[in-house]
Amino acid sequence: MMRRIAVLDAPSNLGLRPPTSTSVPGCGKAPGALRDQGLLPRLRARDAGCLTSPRYDAGHWRPGDGVCHAHEIADYSAALADRIGAIIDRSEFPVVLGGDCSILLGSALAMHRLGEAVGGRIGLVFVDGHSDFRHPGNASYVGAAAGEALALVTGRGQADLAAIEGRRPYFRDIDVVVFGIRAQDEYRLDLQAAGIITRPVPTLRSEGAARSAQWAHEQLADCAGYWVHVDVDVLDPAVMPAVDAPEPGGIAFAELEILLAGLVDTPHCLGVELTVFDPDYDPDGAYAAEIVNTVVAGLRPVTAPGSVPPRLRAEKTGRAAPEPRRPTTHPGTPVTPGPPAPGSLAPSSLASGSLASGSLAPGAETAGIPGELLPQSTLDDQGHPEQAGSNDWNPAQDGHDPIADESGLGDTGDPAEESSVRRPHPAA
Repeated sequence: MMRRIAVLDAPSNLGLRPPTSTSVPGCGKAPGALRDQGLLPRLRARDAGCLTSPRYDAGHWRPGDGVCHAHEIADYSAALADRIGAIIDRSEFPVVLGGDCSILLGSALAMHRLGEAVGGRIGLVFVDGHSDFRHPGNASYVGAAAGEALALVTGRGQADLAAIEGRRPYFRDIDVVVFGIRAQDEYRLDLQAAGIITRPVPTLRSEGAARSAQWAHEQLADCAGYWVHVDVDVLDPAVMPAVDAPEPGGIAFAELEILLAGLVDTPHCLGVELTVFDPDYDPDGAYAAEIVNTVVAGLRPVTAPGSVPPRLRAEKTGRAAPEPRRPTTHPGTPVTPGPPAPGSLAPSSLASGSLASGSLAPGAETAGIPGELLPQSTLDDQGHPEQAGSNDWNPAQDGHDPIADESGLGDTGDPAEESSVRRPHPAA
């Protein structure tokens, strides 16, 4: 049984500052550029369309005004959550093409709705070159939602974005895993204080991408599922300069492919979003082609035979879902397991062993899930199965993933001495 991928364009650039006083961020062009490289046919994906974003106009914003485009981002996030929820309701695997990191608010809202419906928590794997954790508690002012995305989805910041539909936080701090920030990220200590676990690039490289993905599975074993956010500025600018805020010290394409494949190789991974690629810095499409190659290879486990989508749909009862009652090892959290919500995953399927295995726990078909609601296999359109940013970087490395030796990075895991471009972070 397989999961079919559905690709949804979310070309919003509302979360970034303008590159110049007379231009707008180019990442809204990313979905079209990636489609032009054959992403959908290569994934054998269903085209889930495009959610057009509101007009970009940052001319009126001044420091102290709060997050720029907040009203537009809030409306767009609710609409995006509707579209993602509809894809998941079809037992499909959403791949959302951004856009800037503010699209995470829409994905987060969709995940919170889903968690409430099934009576479980949904986690977040945040793969990004920057922590995006600026908020009023650690900054003199806020303004660009892309640079505040992780703070907002964990409940920090102004309520019109951090508490859409009265939901706050969308993800709990203990249910977030951060990969790929640079060793000297400005907000790394704030993440640590919040209890958000991280693997900066040196640790990610020394532990290896595949083992890091397995580690993420283990950290989120108490969750009913998780969402994956990927900002392509996690890549080193020596290999991926086509972003708005390139930061030296990133990973290689091969490492991202292995990490992505490990993260999606379980039915508990509910979907992936891709953000911040800027085709304005890629006139010949070479970097778009590299991204597509990486995404296609990285998502191969999703459509492999035996990739069974979880049943996360709850019965429409018209009542609020009960509070999550999941086994957990986090202090202060109830540990008494409760009965599964109608149509939800059985508690036994949340154990780390089943999360890592890529299959539902034995007995899931008898744990409150009617047989007629179990997922059916998904074939392609022909009926055939799928074939199997301004932080300083600390160059000190504890080691490296062997795959880096094939990636164009040096034996020590260090990037090229000089990256091709270095621009101020537009989300700063």
